[in-house]
Amino acid sequence: MSESTQALVLGIDFGTSNSAAALIGADSQIHTMALDGTRAEMPTALFFASETHTVLYGSEAMQAYLNGTEGRLLRSLKSLLGSPLMDEYTAVNGQSMRFFDIVVLFFKELKRRCEAQAGQPLTRAVLGRPVHFVDDNPERDALAQETLGRAAREAGFTDIAFQLEPIAAALDYEQRVDHETTALVVDIGGGTSDFTVIRLNPARSQQSDRTADILATTGVHLGGTDFDRLLDLSTVMPLLGYRHIGTGGRPVPNSVFFDLTTWHLIHQAYTRKAMHFAKELWTDYVDQTLHARLMDALEGQHGHRMLAGVEAAKIACSISGSDALVDLDFLGHGPSEHLGATVTVPGMADSLQQALGQVVQCAQLCVERSGLPAVDAVYLTGGSSALRPLMEALRTAMPDATVVEGNRFGGVAAGLAYAGATLPS
Repeated sequence: MSESTQALVLGIDFGTSNSAAALIGADSQIHTMALDGTRAEMPTALFFASETHTVLYGSEAMQAYLNGTEGRLLRSLKSLLGSPLMDEYTAVNGQSMRFFDIVVLFFKELKRRCEAQAGQPLTRAVLGRPVHFVDDNPERDALAQETLGRAAREAGFTDIAFQLEPIAAALDYEQRVDHETTALVVDIGGGTSDFTVIRLNPARSQQSDRTADILATTGVHLGGTDFDRLLDLSTVMPLLGYRHIGTGGRPVPNSVFFDLTTWHLIHQAYTRKAMHFAKELWTDYVDQTLHARLMDALEGQHGHRMLAGVEAAKIACSISGSDALVDLDFLGHGPSEHLGATVTVPGMADSLQQALGQVVQCAQLCVERSGLPAVDAVYLTGGSSALRPLMEALRTAMPDATVVEGNRFGGVAAGLAYAGATLPS
C-alpha cells in the first residue's frame, strides 16, 4: 500500500471493549489493520504508568495493569459518549485530564498504527456507531455521535462519515453470498446490541446508497460489558459479601459491588470516600472473612483484574462448553488453599436470563418491523456474539433461519471499509 497516493478511507470500529480498523487498498482488496501486535482487535484500553509517565494502549495497557504496574487503567470509554462525564476531569499521572481528551489520545494512537501499515497519511474515515448510543434519548444520542466525530477530528481525521455498525457487518457478510438473501445481522458489542434486517445481493455491493435494502433496524443498550457485570455479581462478588445476609438479617449494602463490576466505574470504588464507606461495612458482616476479601480487592485495586478474569472465563466457557475458573488467589483471606469462582454454561444462562431475554426480544422486534415473516439467515458478529446461551436463545427464537457466525472482531471494521470505498473521492 505504501506506493499509493490514493486517499484511502479507513473504517474504524471504536468499540466499548475492543476496537478494529480496515481499509480497501489501491489494489481493491480489503486490508485489516494489525492494531495489537499481529492481532486485528485491540482492547479499547489505556494505561497511564505512574513511574515512567508513559501511556500504553491495547493489550499492553491491560497487561501492565494485571502485572501490578503502578498507574491508572481506563477502559470502556465509549460508554461515556453522550453523558456529561465525557467533559469531566480525572487524575492520570499526577495531572487532571478530560475523559474526552483521553478518547482523542486513543484515536491518535490508532491512526498512527494504521498509517504505519498503510505507508501514507490517513485523513478520511468511516466511523461505526450503534443504532442507539443511548436508549430513548435522541438528544444524548446525537451528542454521542457528535462527540465521537469531534474526537476523531482532533486526532487528525478531516473527512468523516458514519455508518450503523450492524449495517457495516451486513456489508461484510454480503461479500460472501452469491445470491439475494435476507439476513438479520446481530451485532453484540461491548456496550450495545444492534440489529438490522437487510436484503443482500452481491450485484448491489458497490452501490453507495443501500437505503432501499435496509428493511429495519433496532438496538438496545446491552452488551458484553453488561454480561461481564452480571456474571461478576453472580460468581465473584458473593465471595466478597454481595447478597451476604449480615447483622440484623439485612443484606450488606450493594453499591460498592456495583461499582467494582462496571468497567468505567471501577475507579470510583477506590476514592477516599468510597474506601472509608467500605471499611465501615465491617459492622454489617457476620462473616468477617468476606469483608477482609472486599478490602483486599479495594486496597489492591483488583477490580479490573477480577472483571478481566470473569470476561476470560465467559469466553472460554462459551467456546468450549465446559466450566471455566476465575482465579482469585490474590485475594486470600480464606480457609482453603485455593480461592476461585466457576463460570458454567447453565450458570451463565441463569445469570444472564433477563438481559438475554431483552436482547432476543429486540432481535425479534427487528424482524417484525421488517415486514418479513422470517429471514433466511441470522448473521452473528461482535465480540460477545459467541456467547453460548445467546446463540441457543436466538436459534430457539428463529428456528427457520440459518445461523452464520461471522468475524467477531473484524467484521464491522471491514464493512465500514467497504462503505468507505463507495464514497465519492
